[in-house]
Amino acid sequence: MFCPKLHTKFTLHRPSFLAAIFVNSSSVSPPFFHFSPIKNSSILQFSLHYSSTLLQEFTTYTVQQPNNASHITSRTRAEFPHAPHSLDEVPHRRYQSSEHTLLRDVFKILQLVMREPSISNAAMVHALAAKQGALGDLYVATSLVTVYSRSKALTSSIALFGEVVDRDIVLWNAMMSACTENRAFRAAIDLFTKMVNQGNGFDPTTLVIIIHGMSITAGMLSDTVLSNSLIDMYSKCGNLTSSERMFSSVEFKDIVTWNSIISGCFYNSHPYKSLLYFRHMASLENRADHMSISCAMAACTSLQEFDIGLAIHGWGIKLGYSESSYASVSNSLISFYFQLKDIDAIESVFNGMAVKNVVSWNTMIKGFFLIGEAEEAFILLRDMQFAALIQPDIATMVTVIPFCAELVLPREGKAAHGFIVRREMASELSVVNCLINMYSKCSNIEKAEYLFSTMPKKDSVAWNTMIFGYAYNGQSLEARILFKKMTGFCKNCTLPTLLAIVPSCDSPDSIRFGRSIHGWGIKLGFTSQLFALNSLIHMYINCDAPSDAFALFESISTRVDVTSWNTIIVGCTQKGHFSEALRYFDSMRKASQIRFNPVTLVSVLSSCGNLGLSLQGKITHGLALKTGMSSHTRVQNSLVTMYGRLGDSESATSAFHLSEDRNLCSWNCAISAMSQNEDARRALELFRSLDFEPNEITVSTVLSACSHLGAVSVGKQIHAHVFRFRFERNIYISAALIDMYSNCGRLEVAERVFRSSPNKSVSAWNSLIMAYGSHSMGSKAIETFEAMVGLGIRPTGGTFTSLLSACSHAGMVEEGRLYYECMLKEYGVVPCVEHRVCMVDILGRSGRIREAYDFVRELPEGGEEAGVWGALLSACGYYGEVEIGREVAEVLFGLEPENVSYYVALCNMYVAVGKWEEAVELRSRIQDKQLKKQKKLYAK
Repeated sequence: MFCPKLHTKFTLHRPSFLAAIFVNSSSVSPPFFHFSPIKNSSILQFSLHYSSTLLQEFTTYTVQQPNNASHITSRTRAEFPHAPHSLDEVPHRRYQSSEHTLLRDVFKILQLVMREPSISNAAMVHALAAKQGALGDLYVATSLVTVYSRSKALTSSIALFGEVVDRDIVLWNAMMSACTENRAFRAAIDLFTKMVNQGNGFDPTTLVIIIHGMSITAGMLSDTVLSNSLIDMYSKCGNLTSSERMFSSVEFKDIVTWNSIISGCFYNSHPYKSLLYFRHMASLENRADHMSISCAMAACTSLQEFDIGLAIHGWGIKLGYSESSYASVSNSLISFYFQLKDIDAIESVFNGMAVKNVVSWNTMIKGFFLIGEAEEAFILLRDMQFAALIQPDIATMVTVIPFCAELVLPREGKAAHGFIVRREMASELSVVNCLINMYSKCSNIEKAEYLFSTMPKKDSVAWNTMIFGYAYNGQSLEARILFKKMTGFCKNCTLPTLLAIVPSCDSPDSIRFGRSIHGWGIKLGFTSQLFALNSLIHMYINCDAPSDAFALFESISTRVDVTSWNTIIVGCTQKGHFSEALRYFDSMRKASQIRFNPVTLVSVLSSCGNLGLSLQGKITHGLALKTGMSSHTRVQNSLVTMYGRLGDSESATSAFHLSEDRNLCSWNCAISAMSQNEDARRALELFRSLDFEPNEITVSTVLSACSHLGAVSVGKQIHAHVFRFRFERNIYISAALIDMYSNCGRLEVAERVFRSSPNKSVSAWNSLIMAYGSHSMGSKAIETFEAMVGLGIRPTGGTFTSLLSACSHAGMVEEGRLYYECMLKEYGVVPCVEHRVCMVDILGRSGRIREAYDFVRELPEGGEEAGVWGALLSACGYYGEVEIGREVAEVLFGLEPENVSYYVALCNMYVAVGKWEEAVELRSRIQDKQLKKQKKLYAK
């Protein structure tokens, strides 16, 4: 629908008319990072609001060209180097068929022909596309229209365009661009009229093509102001190639011309080009202004070219563009020095500003968030309102709320939400989307659902954010339901939609849906993006389908980056595939073009610790030292954890004390390492010298140390800390308190803690069952289990470990056998090694050694773990069953030939029954094999 006509009559033959439309916003715009493709563009505001008037004026303008486009005389391309081509850069177009094998061949040939267009090549590709049935693909059709146009065969372009039935805006733009390039301006205007009348709509690029063509005909491009405006408009419409062509055609370039191309390159995510143009401008002895300095500093910040940035800062001071004079320069300098983390320089620039606008405050707030100084950022937010009397705007809120989400600050996020409601910003889509994300990350999915459901208009970002929110909070089913609803309501599903729904596939049950998402991504062409493939690899690992993940990784092995390698290595580590993680790390090191980073080392060190590979762990430690990555806090924490799991508390202590930048996680790792290695005294000493306020992990770890040490008095003090720091609602701390009091012989206090716990989690129930079992109160443990099930709480593998252990301590053989058999049948819990060990212990403690032996022999393939046989060997030793013990030991010698404890256990059995010759022979085997006692390893 067209707007009413303007009352003012314009005359098109005057350059000032188009100059007024194309007023160059670069010369008067706010700082570079405030560019907006719509709000800062005068042509868009004018054109979109008064589209009917422009259309009528253009169509009544008489162009001295034949009406029939087929009779148009072609001109050489060299005469029109600045003519726009919509195919050069189309950032938002979707190529739905790009994964099709036959089409992919056509695409490759088209890309080659586009570089050196000719009629013969164009006709050849046209024939190939027709043979393959590819002419129905919009990308192919649009490319052919452009190739014919560049080959000076406009007639062929028009004929091909007429054959396409389902045209999109990009194809229309390509055809109009072809007419403009071949000076068929009247035909271009007729196409524009037809396009609008058919209800196809138009975009800013369409208007630029038409107006540019009119400018060429009217001879207006010699006007510098108009040329500068066209450069600026092309870049803001996302067509940087045409912007650069226009820039090259300008004979007399002023500072506005240079600023337009420098800012345009940065706006289109080409900071390197911005610096090249800036350097070229400086080499021609053109004096830079505050806009040039701002854009150049922004480019240096983006590229992390700190030396160049410092030089430009100095040059700007020499030219007189100091931070006290121009807010745009100051704002870009603040962003630059935040990258350097130079707080003194930041404060110097900020305090030296004569006028601080809202952008200046926003830059400071965002910068402090980025360097991890959230408290300082919130102080600035307060000072902004009360000291400087500047009210936060939408940009401020869109900066603050995502950091509240990332740092999980629900209280601050709610305060920001309240401010938004009071300032009537809640109708802004970008703000609501940020709030949905914040509430999702802060585990308040109900509030996120409410905001989403009350949105009057939902864009794709809102749908994607809500889908990801469900997946993030473990509500995979809701995420999939919403995804299916989105595909019905919202047709423009994008790559972020794929990235949002993939995390919902996080279990073996969702592998089928995950594969369908993979197929959907292939169909829409999203899997050409490497980070989409990385997310799919991670999905397959989470779905316990590592073979699919490995196959997908191998299929893209020629173009993987360090993120791809980290995805496969980290995923394998998280899912317990430690050997595969180390194998891929070895392959990564052999790929000379890829270098590992601290994220890689963290996973490798974790795998070494879980597999008990001391030598491999030390080699990895050496790699960290050699590459300088050992100074990273996460790597240091991983070293402490690894040595703790390897039973090397001395190395863990050394790694901790060598840490330069310790955080609370560092202290937690060290305390946990000491506690795991039964060095509870040192763990408590570390807790007493803690430099940070303890969190839930610290408290639960220290309670474990008190449990090992039997230090009930210290445990009571920690219990008081729980109330002081308001941790009593934490489910893991409740379980740790029950364990501590139980192991210290205070069962009645453990029961009291359980009863007073506001959130009785599965962990708390498991701890109470284990407490009764350790005190030989098997009947009470079973009673507790039945009460738990009666309340609808589903037992886990840990529950049955506690229950079977209680049956073992109480000598309740039949009850233990009954619960072992009903684990899988009634509760769907697959028995693991811990359950089998408990079952062997139940039978062994009651003297049923032969029955226990038969139980182990009848286990399914893969279920005969060394731990199960080891438990049976201990039972044989206790009851003196030497013959069965010998058979069991021989099996263990084959499973773990380097484990000397099995040889010692069998030797002790021989000694106990007086078989001295067999004992001496076994001692000789130990000496021949040079076996030594191994340090105890601690699982994850």
